[in-house]
Amino acid sequence: MDASSKPTCHVVKPGSAYDGKQGLSYFEGISAQSVGAKGICMHLLTMPPGARAKAHLHESHETAIYCLSGAAHTWYGDRLENHVILNAGEMMYIPAGVPHLPANASDGPSSAIIARTDPNEQESVVLLPELDALVKL
Repeated sequence: MDASSKPTCHVVKPGSAYDGKQGLSYFEGISAQSVGAKGICMHLLTMPPGARAKAHLHESHETAIYCLSGAAHTWYGDRLENHVILNAGEMMYIPAGVPHLPANASDGPSSAIIARTDPNEQESVVLLPELDALVKL
């Protein structure tokens, strides 16, 4: 392996954002595209008051979320029949293939760090429009 292809460390300063298929804007972080990651991606998400994602699942990757500030509601399950509120300082795990819909039902922003086991996290997003109307804020 020559020096030009040897893996190295990277510092990423979240700056530019991208719009995910789920309907939320993420600050670019660690991914295959930004640093050449092979098995993880990590992004920063700030949801303004009233923001909600589209119902979706991640077909082939797990998700871990750490809530930095505010609170986020998440409905999950085959018919989004389960509901949790993730508060600042708490973590949440979402297995691959589980339908879910996060939202910010509070008066202030909610920020979280999101890590996934696929460096191309948008690749296995499957939108579930038939579930969107099941959640009312």
